[in-house]
Amino acid sequence: MGPIATSLGVGRVLEPDGVLPQAAWRLDPDAALRDDETAIRVRRLNLDAASYRQLVEEHSGNGPAIRDAVLRIVSSRGKMHNPVTGSGGMLIGTVEEVGPDSVLELLPGQSVATLVSLTLTPLRIDDGLRSWDGSGEQVPCDGRAILFGRSIAAVLPADIPEHTALSVLDVCGAPALVDRVVRANDAASVCVLGAAGKSGSLSLAAARRAGATRLVGLVPTASEAAQVRDAGLADEIVIADARDPLAVSAAVGEPVQVSVVCVDVPGCEHGAILATGNGGNVIFFSMATSFAAAALGAEGMAADVTMLVGNGYTPGHAQLALDLYRSTPGVARLFAQRGHA
Repeated sequence: MGPIATSLGVGRVLEPDGVLPQAAWRLDPDAALRDDETAIRVRRLNLDAASYRQLVEEHSGNGPAIRDAVLRIVSSRGKMHNPVTGSGGMLIGTVEEVGPDSVLELLPGQSVATLVSLTLTPLRIDDGLRSWDGSGEQVPCDGRAILFGRSIAAVLPADIPEHTALSVLDVCGAPALVDRVVRANDAASVCVLGAAGKSGSLSLAAARRAGATRLVGLVPTASEAAQVRDAGLADEIVIADARDPLAVSAAVGEPVQVSVVCVDVPGCEHGAILATGNGGNVIFFSMATSFAAAALGAEGMAADVTMLVGNGYTPGHAQLALDLYRSTPGVARLFAQRGHA
C-alpha cells in the first residue's frame, strides 16, 4: 500500500475493497496503530444535527432506543455513520498514542477535537454509552478513535468550556466558507436560512466581519426570530418555512448575493436558490441537502447561481470560528439559549 493510501486510512477499510474510509461500510478501529496514525481516548461525541434529528424521529424521542441505535451503528460499522442520513459528527478526547510518522503535531495527553467527520473515523465504544440518556446531540462516552495522516484535529482552547468548544468546532466549516465567499465576491447582501442555530449564527457573524452590509436571518418561528433579533446578528429577521420556496422568496424580498442553508431538514434547496439573485452564490451547509434537488431545481428555475457544498474544511476554520464566538456576544448568547454553552 502506497503512502497516499496509508495517509488516507485505506488500511482500516474492512468492506468493501477499493474505497476510502468515508465510503466504506465498515472500518477496523481495533488494529494496532500504524506509524502515521494517532489514537484518541474519546470522551464525547457530537452527532451532527441531521443525524440526531433522524434518530429522534425514527425512535419517537425514546432516549434508550436512540442510545441503542447509536451503539448498533458504531458496533456494526466501526464508525458513527448514520446509514439513513449518511452523516456522522465529530468528537473530542485525549491523545493517547502517536505513531512515529504522524504529521499532525499532536502530543500524548493533549485534549483535542477532531475536525474530520465521524463517517470516516474508526471508532470503538467501550462503555456502552452508559452516561448518555439519548437526549441531545452531545454524547458522553469512553472509547477509542483513530486519526490518519491526512486527518485534522485542533487542540481545545483553555478559555472556552469543553462542551461549548465542541459545539463551535462541529460547525466551524460554515463561517469559514461564508467568510471566503463574501470576501471573494464583494457580496454586500447575505441571507442565512436557519439563522438561530449554531452554524447559522456563526455564518451571520462571519458575513458581517467579511463586509456584508445587508444581513437577512430567516427562521421558522417567532421565538427564534426574537432570539436572533436580541442577538443583534442580522439587519432583517424574517419568518418562513425554509422548505417553502415561495414563502422564502417572499420573506427575503429583494434577492441576495449569497444564501447560506444551515437547516437540518430536507427540502430547503429551492427556497435558497429562489432567494438568490443571478450571478450569486448558494452555500449548502447541511447534511440534509439533496444534490439532485439543488441541481435540477436551479435548472428548472433558470437560476444563474453558483452552488457550493460546504465540505467542513477551509484552512484556518477552527480558529476563525472560535474567534467569532469569543468576539461576538450575540453568538455566545444564541449558543447558550439553545443549550450549547
